[in-house]
Amino acid sequence: MKFGLRVPSFRKRLSARLSWKRYARHNLGIKAPKGWGFFLSPKRSLYNWIYNRVSFSLESLFKSRK
Repeated sequence: MKFGLRVPSFRKRLSARLSWKRYARHNLGIKAPKGWGFFLSPKRSLYNWIYNRVSFSLESLFKSRK
């Protein structure tokens, strides 16, 4: 688990956008509704929930808060 500043990886970002699984899922319309991540993969959902609360990016430091 990473704590603190996130360092973006261009390679991982690009590979995630161009994966064949994502392409098939989006073109065939086989997607679960927003918020169903816990039911589909509880372990990954819990990990991501914690990760997003304990880490931050440079963008979040410079964004204006509403």
